[in-house]
Amino acid sequence: MSQIRYSKHARVRMIERGISHTEVKNVINKGAKRLQDRKIVSAYSYFEVVYRKAGEKIYVITVKPRW
Repeated sequence: MSQIRYSKHARVRMIERGISHTEVKNVINKGAKRLQDRKIVSAYSYFEVVYRKAGEKIYVITVKPRW
């Protein structure tokens, strides 16, 4: 699996919303993906993960509810 890095904003949102690193990995791996500008939005379960991919690294920008 790729190395995952989190922005400060994403870490704060994860804490606020009670979302674990394991859940974020599941969303990235299993979620339905769509492109938004040059970012990838992956939706699975009750939230979405917005991230960018650079080579083998994944940079998580934010984590937000789906509704």
